[in-house]
Amino acid sequence: MNSFRSVVRGCGFYLPQQQLTNDDLAIKVDTSDEWITERTGIRSRHIAAHGEFTSDLAYNAARMAIADAGLAAGDIDLIVLATSTPDQTFPATATTVQARLGVHQGAAFDVQAVCSGFIYALAVVDNFIKAGQSRNAIVIGAETFSRILDWQDRGTCVLFGDGAGALVVTRQKANGTDLDRGILSTHLHADGRHHDLLYVDGGPSSTQTTGHLRMRGQEVFRHAVVNLANVVEETLGANGLNASDIDWLVPHQANKRIIDKTTRKLGLTPEKVILTVDHHGNTSAASVPLALAEGVCDGRIKPGQLILMEAMGGGFTWGAALVRW
Repeated sequence: MNSFRSVVRGCGFYLPQQQLTNDDLAIKVDTSDEWITERTGIRSRHIAAHGEFTSDLAYNAARMAIADAGLAAGDIDLIVLATSTPDQTFPATATTVQARLGVHQGAAFDVQAVCSGFIYALAVVDNFIKAGQSRNAIVIGAETFSRILDWQDRGTCVLFGDGAGALVVTRQKANGTDLDRGILSTHLHADGRHHDLLYVDGGPSSTQTTGHLRMRGQEVFRHAVVNLANVVEETLGANGLNASDIDWLVPHQANKRIIDKTTRKLGLTPEKVILTVDHHGNTSAASVPLALAEGVCDGRIKPGQLILMEAMGGGFTWGAALVRW
């Protein structure tokens, strides 16, 4: 009996032109390239220019994804944008992107789940498609985290960067097995008890200011390794697969030590991991689609391969998605 899958048809990305190296940061705060690299694996990150907004990054990534899919604006009926750094409190940044793309039909809205945002947005799109409410959707992760950093706090300002990645996801008939192309399953979780470990100390309702990112890094690290390993095992179990069946793990690019420890916990080899944290930093909701785009563009990710994505962010929120490319 035929069913439907949400199949990835196009991929796009955008990175701001300006790169900020660890040596550049050492001029601003008490740090060094050695200190940052040893603790995080990060060597450089991209920073949005003055007047360059999250919508600009998202628009460029989405436009590339639509072209890669061989579609036109008139084919798109849903835009879901994952971001914690919207252009404005409202309207949704997705609607700004919609207008610039020339998409005049369907729905457009933002999803906010911090670094897990892209996984959450992908799950939303998958369910819209399976419910028959969308045929061709764009899911975007886009951030300008440089705008919410305390540039005097060396524990956080060295970690983050700006960027955007996007996928075009299309409704296609399938046989309902794990051999189908497309999204095989998504798995989402949250635990609001850990709010104070990773948050922004501002907001329209609480302080009427934007605020700055605050993090208790060691505790976040500990939760991340456990939660990410668990959700990966949950995803594999739901699909009757083993870690050895995965062709590529595309993790949230927060910290190389988290990625390495999670990979070892799962028994995966480093050769199966797409790693971009060294030159992107942590781009929050943009990190997974940026890593995907890099793997596709350099030829590592190929049609038919099993791709496992995972991420964890403030809230805490975390999740995973399994896709046959």
